[in-house]
Amino acid sequence: MTADPDLLDDLLRLAAAGGTEVDVAPDPSAARARYPGAPLVLLGADQAVAFLRARLPPRPRLIVVGRGDGLEKPAWEASELIGAEHLAVLPTAEPWVVDQFTVRPEPATSARTVAVIGGRGGAGASILAAGLATTAVRAGHRTLLLDADPLGGGLDLALGWEQLDGLRWRNLAGTDGRVDPPSLLQALPRRGDLVLLSFDREELPGIPAEAMAATMDAARRGRDVVVADLPRQLDDAAVIALQSADRTLLVVPAELRAAASARRTLAMVVPHCEDVAVVVRGPAPGKLRARDIAQALGIPLAGTLRPEPAMCEALEHGTPPTADGKGPLADLCRRLLEDLA
Repeated sequence: MTADPDLLDDLLRLAAAGGTEVDVAPDPSAARARYPGAPLVLLGADQAVAFLRARLPPRPRLIVVGRGDGLEKPAWEASELIGAEHLAVLPTAEPWVVDQFTVRPEPATSARTVAVIGGRGGAGASILAAGLATTAVRAGHRTLLLDADPLGGGLDLALGWEQLDGLRWRNLAGTDGRVDPPSLLQALPRRGDLVLLSFDREELPGIPAEAMAATMDAARRGRDVVVADLPRQLDDAAVIALQSADRTLLVVPAELRAAASARRTLAMVVPHCEDVAVVVRGPAPGKLRARDIAQALGIPLAGTLRPEPAMCEALEHGTPPTADGKGPLADLCRRLLEDLA
């Protein structure tokens, strides 16, 4: 990632010496889609401040590279803030940079991540998120469920976990983005292979962006599936989660006003996630069809949800959605996870 032509020429020469093909992006926004899966990321010092503003999550093997005659103080400071592993100054560090290009790490396992957002308030996004997480565990996946909607009521209640001990978002408020992934995951409320990060009943709304970035980094390396329940009004933490998501599901009731509201929500989501699909929840009072809503939004239809009164009643008594693996929601969640894989 660099817009400095001289620095780019140097890096292309060093990459060729290391026998490595590279993808080039002029800035962090252009690199966003390729950033999570790249085995090595070289960030030009000219883009360090822009990287901070873009709020791309921290990751291993992120190196800031600059030229000795062009490094300014903001680039040095930004390098530390973004969690870069190294700061390489050319031409002194050229042999070391060539060595980095020659390293062929084993492909790292990375969690598949799905974000869920309601097209309007009360759309049912939290129930779908909890159902996806429960279904993923039933399929044998180590799963992290993120309750990132401060005003959503609490996914611990949806799972019946409000009495479980473990860290909440408040406990991560002071993190600087550097945490030990296994330690973090072990400290969260859990049952079997399902781990939950949610809010205290008493804490003030809001998630620090650094806490979300650290959590997503830990999840990528320590889980198989991550499900994030996000707020409709995107804060910095929600944007980080969206940027990490392989797919975002927009949950929209089959109503005209809900579809109109979902268009506004969708406009905020698409700049941060390339793969967005809609889940349409019935009933449809005006006989709107799910495919009509998907067509109006201009995104694919991921599936539909029929009413399940028995499941809603079970939720009030602390039974997680899809706990028995039966019903329309469980069927939909299985299909959505197959698509995610």
